[in-house]
Amino acid sequence: MNLGFIASVTDAVKNEIRKVIIGQDESIDFLLTSLLCGGHVLLEGVPGTGKTFMVQAFASCLNLQFGRIQFTPDMMPGDVLGTNLFDFSTNSFVLTKGPIFTQILLADEINRTPPKTQAALLQAMNERQVSLDRQTYDLGDEFMVVATENPIEQQGTYPLPEAQLDRFLFKLQVDYPSREEELMIVRNHGHRSAMPKISEYDVRPLIEIGHIMAARSYAANIRLTDELICYIVDIIRATRAHQLIETGASPRAANMMAAASRAYAALSGRDFVIPDDVKHIALPLLCHRIVMTAEADIDGVTSGHAIRTIIDQTPAPR
Repeated sequence: MNLGFIASVTDAVKNEIRKVIIGQDESIDFLLTSLLCGGHVLLEGVPGTGKTFMVQAFASCLNLQFGRIQFTPDMMPGDVLGTNLFDFSTNSFVLTKGPIFTQILLADEINRTPPKTQAALLQAMNERQVSLDRQTYDLGDEFMVVATENPIEQQGTYPLPEAQLDRFLFKLQVDYPSREEELMIVRNHGHRSAMPKISEYDVRPLIEIGHIMAARSYAANIRLTDELICYIVDIIRATRAHQLIETGASPRAANMMAAASRAYAALSGRDFVIPDDVKHIALPLLCHRIVMTAEADIDGVTSGHAIRTIIDQTPAPR
């Protein structure tokens, strides 16, 4: 495994996804970064912006088992995890596995289901295992959740709790496309009203599980100097001292920022991290981990504005 191989596979994956998705290049970069450091991703955007389609295209490039949960208001934790059912032929209980037993999980519209069901993912996302009836089942190191959600201002949504948001490496905003991109979308997909199928676009699986594990091991050893470690810690600690932030980022965020910086540097073709890597990932990595004060909400100060201010005011090493 080397930087050349990672770069070639990354370019090939992007080209495959572009068969289906127009635009959203930055979101795809962050999905690949998360894959390379073993993180989970939350995509937020209004309906119809291609969130689900993008995840399906991304998963189609990975030679891994893909599963999907379409979250609904009446869904229960057992619908996600599975349940033990009594088998009369063997006179014993047998586990009927839920859709969470997969490698790449699309948690579609995760904030359309109540908190009790959302919490069913907590252990799986943090420990990559689930517990059912005092038994623990391993999901594998390759287990990855890519969740989609609608903006919380919309009707019928349940905001994700802070503990669950903290499990996501990145929260990405899927915005409306540019005019040129939207023209291309209509030209390519405007002959039907239903969402097209990935199978129609000949998207090939390019990455094996062995390649993913080897790339992760390589990225984990990307050089991160002590000066940059101090820079990361200073940014995290600044979120706890900011006057408009009620709850700052946790130590877990610092570890995730270091890992994501290494992964992003590897995808950029470098075996060392630079301050710009940290700055580039800071906003999607921190925006969902801080809680703004009531005064900030009244004044219209967003978490993104506060994070940008912290980045600008924190001295970066040369």
